[in-house]
Amino acid sequence: MAKNYFDLKDRVAIVTGCSGGLGVQMAKALANQGATIVAVARRQNKIEEVAKEIADEFGVPTWCYQCDITDTEGVNKMVDAVLEKFGRIDILINNAGTGAVAPAEDITDEQFGNECNIDLFGTFRVARAVAKKAMIPAQYGRIINIASMYGLVGNKVAGSAPYHAAKGGVVNLTRALASEWGKYGITVNAICPGYFYTPLTKETLDSDFFQANARTMIPEERYGHEGELDPAAIMLASPAASYITGIMLPVDGGYTCM
Repeated sequence: MAKNYFDLKDRVAIVTGCSGGLGVQMAKALANQGATIVAVARRQNKIEEVAKEIADEFGVPTWCYQCDITDTEGVNKMVDAVLEKFGRIDILINNAGTGAVAPAEDITDEQFGNECNIDLFGTFRVARAVAKKAMIPAQYGRIINIASMYGLVGNKVAGSAPYHAAKGGVVNLTRALASEWGKYGITVNAICPGYFYTPLTKETLDSDFFQANARTMIPEERYGHEGELDPAAIMLASPAASYITGIMLPVDGGYTCM
């Protein structure tokens, strides 16, 4: 009998940072496999649009919830609301993040603190609430933290020390949570994307300097295309990935292999 290893029907997935870019792409990838999608971000109008678009395109249940992941009380309320509506949370994609770009010597305390509060502490806040309230009681869960190839290596082309520090923290936070929560049937993994077009990166990636850098530093000599992050998200979110935990999966065209 044929088996669909990546069937997500009846699974409930929260995707943070789901107002645009990679968050929406991954939410659509899970919806394509049948998952119920909860779009979470700060901009209510955007997540309402995303939830409707996904429901119309894929025919799966969708919902949206406005939440700032730097607000612990707000995160807890969001998780409670999802549980009240759907009764379970099977998948969490921790995608919300930001990026401060400036030479390290010019980075302010506020920039560094804000980066870590959103990208690192925000990731932990949501994972903690989802695990404690939903996944540990259910003895099942799939947590996918969106780190970055810059959480694995440094770079010379765009000064972003706070981003490197925060995403490097996400990398080892992933290992720590995988170690602690494995006994509850929860897997915790990280995807480390390379250069992908989003509304925030388009101007930078289209510059002559970055185009030349891509040809030099990326073995595939190009940026990631829309949809090329999807297989990693689908696989790690699936029940079939039950013995995969604590890994960092670069999706970067080979950037980190050199």
